[in-house]
Amino acid sequence: MAYEILSLDAVAGYLHLTPDDVAQRVKRSEIPHEKRGRRIVFSKEEIDQWASKRVLSLPGQRLTEYHRKTTLGTRQIVSSRTLLPDMIQPGFIAPALPAKTKSSVLHELVALAETTGRLNNPRELVASLEAREALCSTGMPGGFALPHPRVPDPYLFESSFIVLGRAVQNIFFGAPDGNPTDLFFLICCQDDRLHLHTLARICLIAKKTAILEQLRQSPDASSMHAALLAAEEEALAETIT
Repeated sequence: MAYEILSLDAVAGYLHLTPDDVAQRVKRSEIPHEKRGRRIVFSKEEIDQWASKRVLSLPGQRLTEYHRKTTLGTRQIVSSRTLLPDMIQPGFIAPALPAKTKSSVLHELVALAETTGRLNNPRELVASLEAREALCSTGMPGGFALPHPRVPDPYLFESSFIVLGRAVQNIFFGAPDGNPTDLFFLICCQDDRLHLHTLARICLIAKKTAILEQLRQSPDASSMHAALLAAEEEALAETIT
């Protein structure tokens, strides 16, 4: 992928922040940037990585506010208030992943992604997932993880989608609370704005509803899918007016 350089205004729009917000983060060295003479510029790849990690670490109220901003920022590319009905189907869910290690989870999720008909290059996706996990685990407190490519690539997928795997046994995936993980949402988005919005949406659903426990108790893929769609509606009813 070409090395793409962004201006401060472009980064602000992508991250759903104001230019002043970004400028303050530059002053505090909180965001990756480069100085080229008097100009401040940003590597698209580094901003993608920074933004993903930032979304995954947002606490409750800040996550709700960020999700509100991403909802507004993606209205041109998202036709519905809900994301999940277009991105995941019962066939995209594996209720009994046999994986026993972090590496095997990633490979099995990619194998599941192949069955959707939306993935163009399985090997490239595995490599990108492994590179992203090497930077920082996408494991979350509560026993779920949100693996995703290191950098969103519009050519890697036919269209954006999510696959979900429920592991038969708990796997230590690197979650910050040190606990194991058994629910894995593989997020595959063509558009970088949709990527951040989807991360925020799933984190919001996990925090605002009982979906994690419902997914663990659901007997099959169809019931897991129905629980996800219902949980998204529940979370949106509480947070979006």
